[in-house]
Order: sequence, then C-alpha cells, then structure tokens
Amino acid sequence: MTDVHIQTAILDMGRRARAAAHELVKLTSEQKNAILLAMADEIDAQQPAILEANAKDLEAAHEKGLTKAMIDRLTLDPKRLKAVADAVREVAALPDPVGEVLSAWTRPNGLRITKKRVPIGVIGIIFESRPNVTTDAASLCFKTGNATLLRGGSEAIHSNVALAAALQTGGERAGLPQDSVQLIPFTDRASVEHMARMDQFMDLIIPRGGKGLIEKVVATARMPVIKHYDGVCHIYVAPSADQDMAVKLILNSKTQKPGVCNALETVLVHESIAKEFYPKLATALREAKVEMRGDSTAVTYLGSDAKAATEEDWSTEYLDLILSLKTISSFSDAVSHINRYGSHHTDSIVTKDRAEAERFMHEVDSAVVLHNASTRFNDGGEFGFGAEIGISTDKLHARGPMGLAELCSYKYLIDGDGQTR
Repeated sequence: MTDVHIQTAILDMGRRARAAAHELVKLTSEQKNAILLAMADEIDAQQPAILEANAKDLEAAHEKGLTKAMIDRLTLDPKRLKAVADAVREVAALPDPVGEVLSAWTRPNGLRITKKRVPIGVIGIIFESRPNVTTDAASLCFKTGNATLLRGGSEAIHSNVALAAALQTGGERAGLPQDSVQLIPFTDRASVEHMARMDQFMDLIIPRGGKGLIEKVVATARMPVIKHYDGVCHIYVAPSADQDMAVKLILNSKTQKPGVCNALETVLVHESIAKEFYPKLATALREAKVEMRGDSTAVTYLGSDAKAATEEDWSTEYLDLILSLKTISSFSDAVSHINRYGSHHTDSIVTKDRAEAERFMHEVDSAVVLHNASTRFNDGGEFGFGAEIGISTDKLHARGPMGLAELCSYKYLIDGDGQTR
C-alpha cells in the first residue's frame, strides 16, 4: 500500500474515532462496566482464534531470529490469555474517575464554579511486542471515556488484530459505540508519522517501546506526548543503612525482572561503609550472576571479577544482569550524581536516618523516589491503581505510573443566575 493510501486510511480512522469519542461521553459508569465485561467474555470465547493468530506471529518471530526474551513477551497461551481477559474485568471493577468533582467554590458574585474530571477525547497508543498492551490500553482508555487508536509492532500484528476484533465485537454487543477501539492495520514506519501529525482528530499520543520509537514520535507529534525514554534507576546506600536490607533491596531491584524500566542500574555507596559493604554485596551479586562494573574503590573491594566502569556506564540502561557501582563521598554528591546521570524515573535511598531520607526524597528530581524499598515498586498495580497505561517521566499532566485518573482531563462548570461582568 502506498504512503498516500496509508495516510488516507489513518485520517479516516481518526475521523471515526473523534465521532466515537462524542458518543462515549454519554455512557454511564454502569454501561461502561457492562461493556468491559462483555469484552472480557469475548476474549475467552475467541481463545482458539486468538491463539491461532499468535502462533503465526511466533512462527515469524522464530524465522526472524528474535531474541528469547522478545519471543517470551510475544507469546500467548491459554493461561496468559485468561490473564488478559481477567485484566479487562479488573478494569471494570475499578472506580470510574470521570465526573469526579476535584474542587468547587462560590464566588462573591454568586457564581458557582466546579472543576470536574472529563475524558481527554481520542488517545493514540503506539507500542511494540506485547499483545496484552492492546487490551490493557483499550480497556483503560475506554473506562475513562476515551476513543483509542492502537498501533502495534509488526512482530505481533496477527495477535493484535485478533484481540482488537474481540474487544470491538464483544463490546458492541453490550452497547460499545462503533469505532471506539480501532487497531491500525499498517506496520509501516510511515503509519507512526501519520498518527503523530493527526492533531485534528487525536488529543494525546503515548508511545511505549524502545528509545528510537519514542524519539521518532516526539520529533513528529503535533499533539502532547506522554512518555519516558530510559529507566536509569539508582539505589543510594547511606552510612546508616541496614546493610543486609540494602543487599536484599539491590538484589530485588536488579534481578527480579532485569529487562524492565524500573529495574536497578546503578548503586551508589557512601565511602564510609565501602570497605565493609562492597564484599557483602559482591557475594550476593555473584550468586545471582550479575556482572559488576565499578569505580576504582568499588573494584578494590568487590573483587577481581569486577570490571572498571566507564563514564558511559553511569548513564546506561542495561536491561540485563549488569550493575554499575560508584563510591560517593557525601549525600550531596549522591543526589548530584542521580540528577545528572539518571533518567528521572525511579531512585531509592537505604538509610535509618529519617531526616536524610526526607531530604533525599525532596531533592532527587525523579517521578518516583523511595526510602528503604525496591525500585520495582514504581508500578501502577503496586500503587493500587489496578492497572496502568505506562510510566511517565514528564512533569506536565502525568508523572510516574499512569492510572485511570491520568487518562482524564478536567473542565470548569459555572452555574449562574444572570450575573454579568
């Protein structure tokens, strides 16, 4: 298909999504929940067709030589597909933020002003690899009254088409407005650019994937973009830290799931405890098969298998069992290092000093800052949001895990009785 045909098709989808958004605002919470449950039931009913579509994607993935990790993210089986359907049901069970009164007041002239949550309108989601993002994104956006345009990667195209069809079919049976959930069927790179330029129909775009994809969307988009580039996450082990706790938190943050954005990449250790702490940590990291890259002090105490870190290591998101370690001479140096080399995503301090922890949480410029806890807790589910659309390191509109509330905007409603200015 030519670029002109792709552009025309995407513009038509955007036009239809805008029309759907106007219908979605008319639905009650009860209606939306019933539609979500019907979507989940249809995923269950369409299991054979969805798994057959996924098998085509997996066959192509093996032929292309995709990594084992990539293939695992792509794979659906009956258990995973049931989890996909159950996740939609969980969204149905969440409180609906639309219509929530954020504040209200009366002016001296008698005008009554109400600030209320409303849908954003039409949201575009661009994502890679994981078919479950199709259902997660669609259900979260729909719950908040937004029409959704989804564009997945070529590696999951058959799975995504099958899942989106199940959502639309099941939802329409329960009253879902037509074109509320649309999957862009093109995997050409041009389709990303056409989506990003479609500001006449789309209000927000959220890219989920590698840094290259996100940079492309940011460079092209004519509408707001919510995103994060990297997850260069830190743990600072302060002089008063419970060292056994610090080892436990570092291991969990690094090894529980190393290929995700909230996994630990750099440990900062105060020089006053370096000689005692590094050997303890090194033993645990060796057992977990984590490669260590440290500054000269760290290498001295970590052992001969530790490698010398380069300047590049301090700003690298490894997404692997590799960890950089740096010795810090003061609290201020730790904060300065994080604010310079980090990605403003997730950073943690291990300390028994509450005042020091509060200062760290105040001065570190990141979306999520923790005290005596693993970086892996930067997650919508762990926050009690039920689900998330992604994690943002932006500072406007949404920051950190994006739940239902972050998929809303607001407007002011003013009641008068004849006031003039």
